[in-house]
Amino acid sequence: MQKRNVLYVMTDQHKADCTGYEGHPDAKTPHLDRLAATGTAFRHSYTANPICTPTRVSILSGQYCHNHGYFGLGGPTPGYGPGHPAKLPTFLGHFRSHGYRTAALGKLHLPDEPVDWGREDCDLYMPLQWRQSDGQSYLTYLKQHGYADDHDAEYLAEHRDQGNCAIDARPSNLPFEHSVEGYTNRHAIDFIDRAARDGKPFCMEVSYFRPHQVYTPDQRFWDLYDDDIDLPPGALDDLNPDRPPHFRKTVESTRQTRGLLQPDDPESRMRRVWRGYLASISHCDHAVGELLDHLDKTGLADNTIVVYHSDHGAYSGTFGINEKAPGICSEAVCRVPMLWRVPGMTQPGHVSPALTHTVDLAPTFACLCGLPAMQTVDGEDLTPLLRGDDDATVRDVAVTEHPWSKSLRWKQWRFVHYQPEMFDADVGELYDIDSDPLETTNLYHDPASQDVVNECRRRLLEWLIATTRIVTSLPVVPPESGPFTHATAPDGRLRRDNNPHAAHASGGTLNYL
Repeated sequence: MQKRNVLYVMTDQHKADCTGYEGHPDAKTPHLDRLAATGTAFRHSYTANPICTPTRVSILSGQYCHNHGYFGLGGPTPGYGPGHPAKLPTFLGHFRSHGYRTAALGKLHLPDEPVDWGREDCDLYMPLQWRQSDGQSYLTYLKQHGYADDHDAEYLAEHRDQGNCAIDARPSNLPFEHSVEGYTNRHAIDFIDRAARDGKPFCMEVSYFRPHQVYTPDQRFWDLYDDDIDLPPGALDDLNPDRPPHFRKTVESTRQTRGLLQPDDPESRMRRVWRGYLASISHCDHAVGELLDHLDKTGLADNTIVVYHSDHGAYSGTFGINEKAPGICSEAVCRVPMLWRVPGMTQPGHVSPALTHTVDLAPTFACLCGLPAMQTVDGEDLTPLLRGDDDATVRDVAVTEHPWSKSLRWKQWRFVHYQPEMFDADVGELYDIDSDPLETTNLYHDPASQDVVNECRRRLLEWLIATTRIVTSLPVVPPESGPFTHATAPDGRLRRDNNPHAAHASGGTLNYL
């Protein structure tokens, strides 16, 4: 039986509701709409973390942040187990060990000390971050085509001294074919074709820079939107006193910041940012369309799983904030788009109401392709949902993590816990997303909502206890050494699904803890 291929496409900072298939009044995403029309759209998918690297570690490893320990934008290679030097496994490495050609291309944004975490798991590893040496090939390419000074996916070329992430927007000086997305696509298509010629299945991640700032889409996508485009919800509203202190501080700071371009007043910049953000989504949509068209043209679409996803969302003017921080506060950042097309399985145009999470990608890829399960993952297999079983319960809650705060989605509720030390006060958030999708009314201190607050807090605590991978509860010993080795996974950590201290586990409850 021919093995399925996997094409995983990720964008950076795509707000989940900014798509045509979700009914956004302005966002133009014809190719994502096409993918949604031929597969399954998950409308309640949540990210592991509101910033890039921690979430990307969670995606590739299938582990929650509190287990892999990554909460920052760089650092050493993730390891696992007590005192183990071994590298935390990735789904790309798992596929490669089972005969797949594997690749990771584009804005990978992974831990890179002393070397990139995912490099040895891939036949083709091509990170294009501006500051990484591999990106020099793209710079050389731009010079060869007369665009030496026009790279603008990370900052405005004319404002390099303002910092890499200066937030403003204008059309790019590069046509799409020479943009970092166009460049990435050509290498991705070449990899797909080489794998097909060699008769090998492939599993690849294609990761785009956009719609993350700086907002510099191809001119044709900029022209899809008008100067007087309607601003996102709450962009110019008065500060909501029920929002947490750091949220209010960010709004105030944003409104005091001048733009890099003219006119530079806050509202003008916000309008440019929103236009540029939507146009950057359309820019990425076009890139996705190129890959879908190539699969169709080569006949590979019939045997290739296609997933579109984003590492996290963004504000981009929503509530008066131009970036993603402080992202733990809002659905705008915690909820992400997730589209799946599995040939012979997904029902065209199906919309799943189920909660899903970024850690669910790795175990689902392995299951769909008939590979052994990865023993180090925390995520759930989404296959029942992809088959259209909306009654299947894969997860009851979805949690987005920061070190001192957690955002819980359960039923219609979105609850945010902040450690008291953060503000020296009892600060929290609770919103009924069904009746208040724009999160305008914080019910955290509402006397009538205290039962819900307490239930959310209990569920968050139970989730944290149930999912934490304990590394010192039981000794790590070889299988022939004793009866308790079933309690540990190959990474030396206590197995959540086979805990010897649980009443249902073989051996009953142990009494020495």
